[in-house]
Amino acid sequence: MQIFKTSVARKMAMALSAFFLIIFLVIHLAVNFMSVLSPSTFNMLSHFMGTNPLIQFAMQPVLLIGVIFHFVMGFVLELQNKKARGNQPYYSYNGAANASWMSRNMAITGMVILGFLALHLFDFWAPEMNYKYIEALPADETRYYGELVERFHNPVRVGIYVLCFVFLCLHLLHGFQSAFQSMGWKDDKRKKFISCLGKWYSYVICGGFIFVALFHFVKHLIA
Repeated sequence: MQIFKTSVARKMAMALSAFFLIIFLVIHLAVNFMSVLSPSTFNMLSHFMGTNPLIQFAMQPVLLIGVIFHFVMGFVLELQNKKARGNQPYYSYNGAANASWMSRNMAITGMVILGFLALHLFDFWAPEMNYKYIEALPADETRYYGELVERFHNPVRVGIYVLCFVFLCLHLLHGFQSAFQSMGWKDDKRKKFISCLGKWYSYVICGGFIFVALFHFVKHLIA
């Protein structure tokens, strides 16, 4: 579209999709954390989200489109940045000196996260679609907790899960602040606050998901 032909428009679109996914991660963690605090509440929330027509046929497709858009736009911007740097003499660009590791490797962390999302869909979304629409099994409001914890019995799968959230944390440490900057909200007055908020958000969100996985894994070991 014409609006995405300028660099500024692409960055703003990327930032808006990032804010959307940042909010989604908060909601997703809140639901997942209920599996630690109250399995019955986790089942109730999961059943509501899995059967509510608004969520299933409106919000879920929007989320999927948002994820695809964010990653496609991210790779477009990365190619654009590489092309721009290619016009500069080698001595005038020193990535390690001018930017953090996270900012220089957003494409790498993004690809790891994209791979994890594919595994996540295979683990949870595909079986859910099979249960509801292919096998058309009767609704069971208590099945969600068991399905979740079963995924965290395998140490290899848990290790992959933890590693991917480490990469997500690295991605967020730069992406959170970058989204505010792209929207023009990270001025000198708010720079320190946004940087601090971005770090806390990244550590709490990713640490929370890792904690849930390790909690159920350890609980299974000692059971």
